[in-house]
Amino acid sequence: MTAQPTPKGAWKITFLLFLFMLVNFADKIVVGLAGAPIMDELKLSPDQFGLLGSSFFLLFSISAIVVGFIVNRVATRWVLLAMAVIWSVAQFPMVGTVSFTTLLICRIILGAGEGPAFSVAAHAVYKWFPDEKRTLPTAILSQGSAFGVILAVPALNWIIVNHSWHYAFGALGVVGLMWVVAWLVMGKEGPLVQSVAMAAADPRVPYFQLLTSRTFIGCCAATFGAYWALSLGLTWFTPFIVKGLGFSQKDAGWISVLPWVFGATIVLLTGWISQVMLARGFTTRGARGVLGSVPLIVGGLILAVLPHVNGAGLQIAFLVVGSGLCGSIYVVCPPMLGEFTPVQQRGAVLAIYGAIYTLAGMIAPSVMGVVIQNAAVPLDGYMTGFTINAVIMAASGLLGLLLLWPNTERKRLMAQVAARPKFA
Repeated sequence: MTAQPTPKGAWKITFLLFLFMLVNFADKIVVGLAGAPIMDELKLSPDQFGLLGSSFFLLFSISAIVVGFIVNRVATRWVLLAMAVIWSVAQFPMVGTVSFTTLLICRIILGAGEGPAFSVAAHAVYKWFPDEKRTLPTAILSQGSAFGVILAVPALNWIIVNHSWHYAFGALGVVGLMWVVAWLVMGKEGPLVQSVAMAAADPRVPYFQLLTSRTFIGCCAATFGAYWALSLGLTWFTPFIVKGLGFSQKDAGWISVLPWVFGATIVLLTGWISQVMLARGFTTRGARGVLGSVPLIVGGLILAVLPHVNGAGLQIAFLVVGSGLCGSIYVVCPPMLGEFTPVQQRGAVLAIYGAIYTLAGMIAPSVMGVVIQNAAVPLDGYMTGFTINAVIMAASGLLGLLLLWPNTERKRLMAQVAARPKFA
C-alpha cells in the first residue's frame, strides 16, 4: 500500500499545539518553582504543600474523560480554544494578596481546564498525520512539556526572585491569552477525519473491549509510573533543591531546568528511533512497546540508588537521569492506542487513558508531603519519597513490557466484533 501523504499545513498546526503544551506545562511548574516562597509566605507545612500540589489533579481526570467524549462530536479547534481561555483566567487571582484557600481553588480550576490537554492535542494532531507518521509529531507535541519548563523556568524564576511569585502567575495568564489569539487566527481542524466508507471498514468496538484490552491496560500502567515521577518533579523538585539540599532560590532556578533538558533529549530520541525502527520493518510491539517500557525500568533502578550516593551534585544527577528516562512512554502510548482504536472513538479512549494515568498526580505529591512531614529530617523524607517513586517506576515498566502488544490488538478486537451476533 502507498503511504498516505501528510496534508499541507500539518507541521504548522503541530507547532501551534507544541506551544499549547508549552503553556500547559509552564502553568503546571509554577507552584513547584515558587514552592519555597509560597510555603514561607503562607506558612504552609510540607503536607499542606503536598495537598496543594495534588489539588491540581482533583478534577483533572474527570474533565479529561468528559472532554474526551465531547471531542468525538465537537471540533477540536474550539475545544482547545476554550481550554486555553480557562487556563489564562485561572492565573490572574494570584496576582494580588491570596490565601491558601484561593490558591487551592484556582489550582483545582486550572487542573480541570488542563486535564484533557494532551489527549485532545494528540487527537487534533492525528487528524493531520496518517498512522505510520504519528510518532515524531507525538514526540514534538510531548516536548511542549519539556520546553515549557526549559523556557519558562528561567523567566519565571527571575520574576520570583526580583519581584514576587504572585507576578509569575500573572505572566502566565498573559502568555496563555497570547496563544488564544494565535490559535483563533491560525488554528484549523485536520482533514484526516473518518468518512462513511472508512466507518464501514472501521466498525465501532464496544468501549468495554477497548478499555480492557491488554495494550490499553499496559499503557495506563506504564504511564502511571512515569507520571508519578513527573508530578513529583513538578511539585517537589525545586523545594528539594532549596529546602533539602540548601541551594538558594536563584540557583534552584537553573538546576530545575536540568531534568527537562535531559527528558527532552530522551523523548525526541525515542520518537526518532521509533520511526526509524518502523521504517525498517520492526513491529510496533518492538518499536513502540518495548522502546517505551525499558527506559522506565532502567530509570526506576537508577532512582533506587539515589539515597545511597553522597554529595548534592551526584544526587541531582541520579535524580535527573532516573526521572528523565520516564519520558519515552509518553511518545509511544498514544500512537499505540491509535493503532487499534476506531477513529470515531479515539478521542474518548485517549482521554480515558489520560484520566487514568494522571491519577498518579493526585497521589504522588501528597504522599511525598506526608513522608517529609513525618521524617526525622526533611532530607530523609525526600529520599524515602524518591525510593517509593523508584519502585513504582520499575514496576510500571515491567507491566508495560508484559502487556504492550499493539500489533496484534487490532486483529483480536476486530475478530471479537465480527463474532458478535448481528442483532447485538
